[in-house]
Amino acid sequence: MKLLSVNLGRAEAVPYTDNPEGVTGIDKRPVDGPVRVSAPGPKGIGGSGLAGDAVCKLEHHGGNDQAVYAMAREDLDAWERELGRPLAHGAFGENLTTEGLDVSGARIGERWRVGPAVVLEVTCGRIPCRTFQGHLGEKQWVKRFTRRGAPGAYLRVIEPGEIRAGDPVEIVHRPEHDVTVALQFRAVTTERTLLPRLLAAGEALHPESLRLAREYVEKHGA
Repeated sequence: MKLLSVNLGRAEAVPYTDNPEGVTGIDKRPVDGPVRVSAPGPKGIGGSGLAGDAVCKLEHHGGNDQAVYAMAREDLDAWERELGRPLAHGAFGENLTTEGLDVSGARIGERWRVGPAVVLEVTCGRIPCRTFQGHLGEKQWVKRFTRRGAPGAYLRVIEPGEIRAGDPVEIVHRPEHDVTVALQFRAVTTERTLLPRLLAAGEALHPESLRLAREYVEKHGA
């Protein structure tokens, strides 16, 4: 398991974003050399956990619980076959493109050591948006991405440090519950009846998903 690339994006003006300011940092490209990774601060104030990476709509993106976004190269390869076109590392706006790691199958609260120092913790899956669809240029992309159910994972920074392409990735903690990123994604998108199952992940879960699960149980029961 390793990092194939570390990808950063600049704020760019585009016609397809739903950001009122008209800019997005979704077009992320691989970079050479080490990149500093640290907790960026609360959502709405903090952006990306990677130094030099732009997050432009802080209301919905970035912050401590979405500091880093990872996507498996294997999932990009599967999409390449379906779409019939190449997808470079970073094509989905991910910060980390991994190899040999089941990113969407990771458990909420699972911790990865990346390189010698950085430790990241899985919090939730990525919810597709209109900006993502415009960036890919594929019709009905939000529906297609949701239907596939392999959203990649957002992570919070537990131990800061530097990472670079080629760094090994090691799973250093795997919780005993069965709440995976894929399950969390289905629960908050297409299968709300799964929401009570998310509670097994506890405080490791992204706060917004945890709130949804608690509200569902309060209204409908477990």
